[in-house]
Amino acid sequence: MTDLELDVRPILRNGGEPFGAIMGAVNSLLPGQRLKLFATFRPEPLFRVMEAKGFGFEATPLADGDWQVLFTPQAPDLVSGGSTPDNPDSWADPNHYLDLTDLDPPEPMVRILARLEDMDEGEVLFALLAREPLFLFPEIKARGHAWAGDFDASGTAYRLMVRAGRQT
Repeated sequence: MTDLELDVRPILRNGGEPFGAIMGAVNSLLPGQRLKLFATFRPEPLFRVMEAKGFGFEATPLADGDWQVLFTPQAPDLVSGGSTPDNPDSWADPNHYLDLTDLDPPEPMVRILARLEDMDEGEVLFALLAREPLFLFPEIKARGHAWAGDFDASGTAYRLMVRAGRQT
């Protein structure tokens, strides 16, 4: 079986966020198929996400300073069990993506909370923000949702994943 190749270097060089393209490629893999990813940097945050999905990885620097990473599916018994709200590594793939980096507060918070209103319990939202949404976190928690987030490797974008809780 051939590896599925995904080159996200053009997306990165144009200032884009390749996470959606990577997750789309992961979701299209055939059982046992590997993903060969090309990036402009060693994608450390992606390693944790892929490990949670049951993939091991081998990162290799290329001669031009870029990276090739081969993600290989691991044996099913190495993959963790069901999803729990407190363990982001066990969450499903995001079903909703929002790039809110061009918006000023409070618009990102308003849009994230509005999207969560339409999501079913357990669905996951991925949002890209220009800053850490400190005022959003208490709102998410008060509404029964769970969140996980951090800054990207450059420190210029905040990546937020929100798992929808039970709607009342």
